[in-house]
Order: sequence, then structure tokens, then C-alpha cells
Amino acid sequence: MTPSWILDIFAVLMLVVAAVSAGRLVVAQPWRRGAQGAALADIDVAHLLMAIAMAGMLTASLQTLPNGAWEVIFGLLTAWFAYRVARDLQVSGARALAGGHCAPHLIHAAAMLYMFLALAAPAAHGSGMSGMGGAAGTMGTLSLPFLAFIFALALIGYSIWDLDQLSGPGTSGHYSLAVARVAPAGAVLVGVGAGAGPGAAAVSEPAGGLVAGSAVATEPATASQAQPVGGPASGAGRGILAPWVATSSRIAMGVTMALMLLILI
Repeated sequence: MTPSWILDIFAVLMLVVAAVSAGRLVVAQPWRRGAQGAALADIDVAHLLMAIAMAGMLTASLQTLPNGAWEVIFGLLTAWFAYRVARDLQVSGARALAGGHCAPHLIHAAAMLYMFLALAAPAAHGSGMSGMGGAAGTMGTLSLPFLAFIFALALIGYSIWDLDQLSGPGTSGHYSLAVARVAPAGAVLVGVGAGAGPGAAAVSEPAGGLVAGSAVATEPATASQAQPVGGPASGAGRGILAPWVATSSRIAMGVTMALMLLILI
């Protein structure tokens, strides 16, 4: 049996994730942006609900809703993210499964639905799922343990991918914690033509080569081009709304969920 203090630590971590997700929703105020705001808020809503549910699964005193309610919630979340992934597949193909934002949440929602369905029978006499501290006595084991193992592997894989995006240099400004280098506004690459005057000079940089004997120019760098994906220049995407905050929450939930699945196999 896993020591209860370890489970309590992860339960507290889930409460932190829930608080951060709620804070992001309050600051972003997606309800004022209509359909677009609702589409952008689904990830934070999913994080909030999953974190609350997992806290209750880890510690019985933190239980909130009955199993049946969570099954409906995660069934709806699974269907929603399956729809989002299907749309991403139409646009990006298989890359949506590896680098998309909705595919990991589809796995998260489906894993949560699986855990509640697989453990609903042993906890049927209570108002909710018993805390995992008593797993050996009251919760039993998960049905279809091979499916639990597959979910755990997928969750670990996505968590490692997210960690790589956060910690490594990477190519995605949406996730990277590193400060991006921004070229000064108005900087232009100019190649020297064959008939250029003696005062002409060429400006070059390692990332871009100049074609010999021809003039090559690039568009001036602008603030919108230098801005990371996910935050407008007005300030959204900074502080608690920074993309790496949501990604960190997803990593915490993925690791916690994988641990829960492996404990209950």
C-alpha cells in the first residue's frame, strides 16, 4: 500500500493546479469573448475539473461530487476533446497527435473516465470514490489493467514531451521558458549585387544565407512577429496566463494520473 502522506502531497499538488486553473479563468474572463473565448477556455476548465476530481480520489476528505456525476463530466470532456482532435487531424494530420494541444487532454479525460468507471462498483455504497490511501481494503484493483497500463504510458509520454518543450531550447515559442532573441525593428538582410558601389555592405546572420550574386532582403521584424504564440500584445499570455503555466499544470496532472493508474493496477 502506498503511504498516505505521499498521496496527500499529490492531493495538495492537485489543489494548487485547481487554484491556478480557476485563477486563469478569472483573469482571462473568457465569457466576455463569446464562442472564441469558450473555445480557448476549455483547457483551463478541464484542468480545474480533473484536479478537483483527482484530489478527491487521492484523499477521501477532499471528495466533492458522486461517481456518477464525474462519469458524466469526463464523458463529455472526452467527447469534446475527441472532436477537437478530429478537427486538428484534418488540418495538421498526424502531427496533431504528437504536437497538438488537444490530444494530451483527450488522453487525460479518457483516463479519468476509465478510472471512475473501473472503480465505480467497489465504491457504489458511498457518495464518491474512496481515497486511495485505503486502496488495498476498499477500492480493489482496476478492471482491464492492461488498459490502465496503456493510459499510464501515454500520460508519461506526453509529460516527457511537455517537459522537453519547457526545458529545452526547442522551436516552439509557445512553450519555451527561454527568452527569445528578437531582431531589432527595421533590420534588413541585404545582399550585395554584382554592380553595387564600393560603399555597399552585406549584412548576414547564421540562420539565413545570401545567394551569391543576387540581392536578398527579408521583411523587417515587427512586434507581432516576435511575440510568442498564445498572448496578444496587450498583456494576455503573461503572468498566470502565460502558456507555460497551463503546460506545467498539465505535466503535474499527467504525472499524478499516471501514478494513480500504476498504483491501482
